Amino acid sequence: MKVNIRKKLDELNRWRMQKISNRNFLIILAFLVGIIGGLAAALLKGLTHFIAATLQNDIEWHYKYSFYLILPLLGILLSVLYVRKFLKKKKFEHGITPIIYAISRKSSRIEPHNVYSQIVTSAITVGFGGSCGLEAPIAYSGSSIGSNIGRFFGLQYKEITMLLACGAAAGIAGAFNSPIAGMIFAIEILLPEFSIPAFIPLLISAALASVVSRLLYSEPLFHTASTEWEVGALIFYILLAVIVGLYTVYFAKISTSIKSWFAKIDNPYHKVWFSGISLGLMIFIFPALYGEGYLAIQQMLDGQFDAIVKNSLFADYRHMAGVVVCYTVLTLFAKSFASLFTLNGGGNGGVFGPSLVMGGLLGFAFAYGINQTGVVMLNVPNFVVAGMAGALAGIMHAPLTGLFLIAEITGGYTLMVPLMLVTSISYLINRSILKHSIYTKVLADSGDLLSYEDKDRTVLSMMKLRYVLETNFVILRLHETPLDRKSDIIHSKRNIFPIVDDSGKLLGTIYSERLFAILLGEEEGADKTFEQLAQKPNDVVRDKENMEIVMTKMNKDDVWILPVVDEDDRYLGFISKSSVFNKYRALLVRQGHYLE
Repeated sequence: MKVNIRKKLDELNRWRMQKISNRNFLIILAFLVGIIGGLAAALLKGLTHFIAATLQNDIEWHYKYSFYLILPLLGILLSVLYVRKFLKKKKFEHGITPIIYAISRKSSRIEPHNVYSQIVTSAITVGFGGSCGLEAPIAYSGSSIGSNIGRFFGLQYKEITMLLACGAAAGIAGAFNSPIAGMIFAIEILLPEFSIPAFIPLLISAALASVVSRLLYSEPLFHTASTEWEVGALIFYILLAVIVGLYTVYFAKISTSIKSWFAKIDNPYHKVWFSGISLGLMIFIFPALYGEGYLAIQQMLDGQFDAIVKNSLFADYRHMAGVVVCYTVLTLFAKSFASLFTLNGGGNGGVFGPSLVMGGLLGFAFAYGINQTGVVMLNVPNFVVAGMAGALAGIMHAPLTGLFLIAEITGGYTLMVPLMLVTSISYLINRSILKHSIYTKVLADSGDLLSYEDKDRTVLSMMKLRYVLETNFVILRLHETPLDRKSDIIHSKRNIFPIVDDSGKLLGTIYSERLFAILLGEEEGADKTFEQLAQKPNDVVRDKENMEIVMTKMNKDDVWILPVVDEDDRYLGFISKSSVFNKYRALLVRQGHYLE
């Protein structure tokens, strides 16, 4: 039965390829990706909030503290168990970085299981109180939807990449009910170079996902009534932008440190226990860290400025403004650790949501604290909104995404000018100190980042040595002589010969010009062994080296070809500039047609 269905689908796809061009078919698939992406976003939000409500409803808030100590640990543990027991040998990753890596290094191919595994694990993690966001998992799930639909219909790299971006845009649009932000996110983060036609599929997918998600799960993320901003407050928005920008640098640095620290722990269950217990203790002291943390931000937008302290152990001091400000600042820093512990300990989520919460807390503490001085009275909700936009822009290196996302989800279009200032300044501060965002730093360090600022280096980094390795060379042995291999030497189409011992180790090379001179009697050595005639090559290439190192070796000695060996010096083949240039041209063409 399955074979017949597959056969019919293949026949349908072949008919499609004959009748409909990939460019036009891409528009049709963008509709499909948008609908499925919207369904996935609605499912993730509904499932997460169902788990959270089931665990917390009808429980007096005084008794929730004991649950806060246990639930986050249980959520991370269940997420890890799901990955290890159900996915088994399948690779499971989280965050936006693997999506960027798939575009740069894996021809935009993402494993199909991410369509559902991202939803299941993130719903468990966040629903049980994990202090991270749902946006990265749904973007990953959407990307997998787009990638696999494109692969199923036999599309090329550029079309698959576009559908992958459509899926990510659909996920973000569905999660936030913000189609413009979803489209801009895909362009800023996943498609750094694009042409105008790229807008069309992204618009379609993001719009449809937003519609589908809103029909199935209509609850908006935030309710706010932003008021007009005052020109006199502009200097305070600029000051907030500077503070937020510096904070995003701090967050990026501790993110790297915590990730490195967790990487030293080999046993995944040790990570679960440490992160889960630590997270439980932090939530016990700072209840706003539970889950995504959007509730605390909404209360601030509603004018409930003491709410963050009200449901904590320090509720009796909620009427003291100094306590509120200090407690908010402590919550802000605790949120950075809580989110990173959740993610690195085995939970699934992203820093997208925590970025919003941290920015909102910082904006609140800044404006509310200044108001207590009596020198000026700032509109606190407006600064909460501005802080959210600034944090997102700085951490993600995506100022337009931060600008339009916050404007859409809060209805803060009246704050467009302050938001533009805050996002741009925060982004510039972070970018001036950290060249790469929290998503791209790991890829940049490993040479796997697709960069458009240095295209030559980028194209070289995309090459794999095994794809340019040439092996059709006549191999000569140590004990043999030129006369022994006369026929093979004469009929070889190559002008260089590797000389290896019985174990396959490379001992040297010899060029055809010298061999022909020996065979014609122009030079002595016809009866000498190749061990005696071998010449040490200028250099050798290790099979694990990247192409930048290879080209550096070739250019250093101005050689056209070098032998390739493994870590034990066993001969594998040769790499030549000709093969590198041919592959370079092919990749350059593919990159040039990336988003046509």
